Amino acid sequence: MTIAVTGSTGQLGRLVIAALKQKLAPSNIVALARSTAKAADLGVTVREADYGSVAAIETALQGVDTLLLISSSELGQRAEQHRNVIRAAQAAGVSRIVYTSLLRADTSTLSLAPEHVETEVALKQSGLRHTILRNGWYTENYTGSIPAALANGAFIGSAGNGRISSAARADYAQAAAEVVTGEGHDGKVYELSGDESYTLADLAAEISRQTGKDIPYTDLPEADYAAILTKVGLPEGIAQAIASWDVAASQGALYDEGRTLSALIGRPTTPLGDVVAQALTA
Repeated sequence: MTIAVTGSTGQLGRLVIAALKQKLAPSNIVALARSTAKAADLGVTVREADYGSVAAIETALQGVDTLLLISSSELGQRAEQHRNVIRAAQAAGVSRIVYTSLLRADTSTLSLAPEHVETEVALKQSGLRHTILRNGWYTENYTGSIPAALANGAFIGSAGNGRISSAARADYAQAAAEVVTGEGHDGKVYELSGDESYTLADLAAEISRQTGKDIPYTDLPEADYAAILTKVGLPEGIAQAIASWDVAASQGALYDEGRTLSALIGRPTTPLGDVVAQALTA
């Protein structure tokens, strides 16, 4: 079995490669990357592949049995990029694709959802064997803001009292490795999320507990939160998107209690406190 992974140099991709190396010989793992230099430290076969070139991706996929298509990070371009990968996989003779989608993509109010839905439809129409991993939020999406919270004395957001069933990236990476190397997953759509949920006030309380500092959660109107994110240097469109995702979280978009992720990986998902501790020592 030869398994290829797109987005191999990204945060999730690197964790997936590490998880796969626990299951397969490195020679059976192909890391696809725009920059092969960035992937040189992965310790597996590296091939250059650009989302914009079906021909280049097709060449990179020669001899590959299963492809893990980690969704692109380029918002607004992802649906077409993913279609290019699917077309290339068909032409290269790839027999199976596993795709990282979004929690409840078909009903989600998150602005991220439509491109994932387009990709899911393209997969179903491709005729290829496929599995869809609808990943919930990464806990690191929020713990990445801990340094700013400590510097400013408050954790800010627009998620209200919405409960968030996130999990660590490593949990989702392990699930992907289990599915691409396992049997019985064809045609399945897995809704993946953390075992436990929390509010951003809970997160702020955990940060306070671990640091010994009083870091309250301050809930802001969507426009005010977006304005602050823009002020600290984020592009306006990204800032508005992040704020809108928080509002969607306040309405339940990131909450799930299915515990499918822990069932796939055979262990509980990583507790919030552990991810906070990792962020504080990073």
